[in-house]
Amino acid sequence: MKIAIIGTGYVGLVSGICFSDFGHEVVCADKDPRKIEMLGRGEVPIYEPGLDTLMAKNVEAGRLSFTLDLKSAIDGAEAVFIAVGTPTRRGDGHADLTYVMAAAEEIAKTADHYIVVVTKSTVPVGSNRKVQRVVAAASPELDFDVASNPEFLREGAAIDDFMKPDRVVVGVETDRAAKVMEDIYRPLYLRDFPIITTDLESAEMIKYAANAFLATKITFINEIAALCEKVGADIKSVSKGMGLDGRIGNKFLHADPGYGGSCFPKDTKALARIGQEHAAPISIVETVIKVNEDTKRRMTDKLLDLCEGSFNGKKVAVLGVTFKPNTDDMRDAPALTIVPSLVGGGASVSVVDPQGKREGEALLPGVTWEEDPYAAAEGADLLVILTEWNEFRALDLKKLSGGMNNARFADLRNIYTREDAETSGFLAYESIGRSGFSNQRESWSKLPFTTAPKNEEG
Repeated sequence: MKIAIIGTGYVGLVSGICFSDFGHEVVCADKDPRKIEMLGRGEVPIYEPGLDTLMAKNVEAGRLSFTLDLKSAIDGAEAVFIAVGTPTRRGDGHADLTYVMAAAEEIAKTADHYIVVVTKSTVPVGSNRKVQRVVAAASPELDFDVASNPEFLREGAAIDDFMKPDRVVVGVETDRAAKVMEDIYRPLYLRDFPIITTDLESAEMIKYAANAFLATKITFINEIAALCEKVGADIKSVSKGMGLDGRIGNKFLHADPGYGGSCFPKDTKALARIGQEHAAPISIVETVIKVNEDTKRRMTDKLLDLCEGSFNGKKVAVLGVTFKPNTDDMRDAPALTIVPSLVGGGASVSVVDPQGKREGEALLPGVTWEEDPYAAAEGADLLVILTEWNEFRALDLKKLSGGMNNARFADLRNIYTREDAETSGFLAYESIGRSGFSNQRESWSKLPFTTAPKNEEG
C-alpha cells in the first residue's frame, strides 16, 4: 500500500524508512528544501545508527522517496501520517499543536479520496478530535477517518524499536480505519508483536503515561542516589537490588545527571498541564519536573565543590554533551545547564562528543571543541563525563590524570570506580550516589600562585 509521511524529523524519517522496509511504498514530504535536498542525495539529516544504510536500501528498491509536493505524496495513499513537531509552548508548558493542525488542514485541502489521517506526533489527549474537526471543516465532502498511533522510539535504538516493538498502540473509531492500520502493521501482526487497538483518547494517554512513568523512575533513583551519598550507601548496589524485583524491573534505574531529550521533558510538562486543565493535577509528575531540574543543578554544585568553590580561571574538560549516547540530540540535555554554568563562572571549557558538535556549536557558545579526550584534558583542572558514549568507557585514566594540571574527576555516569580513579593518580573523584575521595590540600597546592584553602587547619 502507499503511505505518505508529513515531516522528515526524527519520528517521521525513522517511521517512513521502516514502513518502506515493511514493503510499503512510502513518500516523505517536508516543507524544508534543505532537508529534501539532503535526503535526495542520500544524506540523513539526523544521527541514528543504521538509518542511512536502511534508507539507501529502500530508495534503491524504489519503495522510498522524498518530496516538497504534498499533493504527489498524498495521491493514491491510503494513510497519511502526521509526524511534525509539537514543541513545548512558551508560557504554559503545553504542547504546541500549530504544526499538527496546519498539516491536517493541508491534507484535507489536498486529498480527493478516502484516507486515514494518522497522528504520529505526540499530542495531548483530545487532539485527534481537534484534527477530525479541522479536516472536516477544511473539506466537508472528504471521506476520511482519524487514527492515533503514538511512537515509542528510543534515540540510538530507533530501528530496533520500530521493527521489534514492545507494543504498537492504535487508536481508531471505525472498523474501516482499523483495517487500514492492520494492513500497515501486518508484518508485525504476522510475527506476533503486541498490537493494542483502542479509542483515540486512550491511545493518546498511553503515550504520555508511559513516558511520565519512565521519567519518574529516573527521577526517583536520582533522589535515592543523593541520599546514598549522605548515608554511605552505593547506588549501583541499591539499583541492582531494586531492579531484581520483578514488580520494579531494572530499566531506567541508573543514576544520572537528569533526563533530557525530545520526549521526557516535553511530555511530562504537557501531561502536568493536561491534569491542571481538567482539575485532576498529576502531583507526582509536577514533582518529577522540579526534581529533575534540581538534579541538574546539584551536578553543577558537585563540580563547584571539586573546584573549591570557584570555576574562575580553571580549565575543565567535558566528555559528552548529547542527552544520551548514539544520538546527536541536544534537546534539554543536562549539558545545557551544566556547561553554561562552567563558562559563566569563568572556566575555560573543552568539549569532546562524537556527534554533539553539529548542534552543540550553537547551543554551547564559548567552549572549545576537541576530537580527542586526552587533548581536551591536557592542562585541565577538572575532567567531567556527562554522556556515557562507548568511546569514554575504556579511557586510559593514568594518561588523562598525568596530562592534567590538577587531576580531579567528576564521573557523572558512574562508568568508573573510586578505586579506578585513585590508582590512576587522580587527587579527587566524585560520581553519583557513591562515595568519592578528595585530597584538596595536595590538589590545590600544585596550582601556581595558590596556597591551601584558608578554612583548612595547618
